[in-house]
Amino acid sequence: VNKGSSLTAKNLIINGNCSVAQRGDQTGLSNAYCGVDRYTFITNSAARVTGKQSGSNAENGFANALNLDVTTADSSVASGDYAVLRQYIEGQNLQHLKYGTSSAKSLTLSFYVKSPKTGTHWTEIYSYGAEKLVSASYTVNSADTWEKKTVTFSGETGNALADDNTAQLLVNWWLMAGTVYTSGTHGGDVWHLTHANRVPGQVNVLDSTSNNFYVTGVQLEIGEKATEFEHE
Repeated sequence: VNKGSSLTAKNLIINGNCSVAQRGDQTGLSNAYCGVDRYTFITNSAARVTGKQSGSNAENGFANALNLDVTTADSSVASGDYAVLRQYIEGQNLQHLKYGTSSAKSLTLSFYVKSPKTGTHWTEIYSYGAEKLVSASYTVNSADTWEKKTVTFSGETGNALADDNTAQLLVNWWLMAGTVYTSGTHGGDVWHLTHANRVPGQVNVLDSTSNNFYVTGVQLEIGEKATEFEHE
């Protein structure tokens, strides 16, 4: 059993199976909600995407996925450019993590991904309360193929999270990063705010209008092991 994890209502991600898409397809996105509820696409680059709900692979156990379809490519990444897929989590849903104490809980993020790029991709948790982040890489072995990934993040012992409805944790999947965020050396599972050490080696998922990035089956839970996705 996953240490410290509840057996029910364990997933901190809302709409992890991408089944709810009330807005429909959202085009020309640079800083807005995607077609699938709760997820946003954020970039300061020239790249633009359509965010929409797409079918998944039934073998994964998920009928739906979030699809980011690149409509304006950016193959010339400036030093300060970034692009992420993001979900915000409110502080009132996070108090049981015990952030800001010596008992702060580790979190494990698991998800299915289909990326047009092989190689190094990064996920990240950013804490507004701590004004710090922790990141973890995953490797895509085969382009345009569904693969399951699991990463674990240590708990943040230094700063508590506000107990209200404001966004306190940001869960990011990086899609593009300039040298401001890639030029350093990753320091491991450590909370920090050294931008250069955030996502070294991150591939550019947005360099062609032929590219589509998909994610589904997203679960963020307490503990150091991923458990079976909870369909609610």
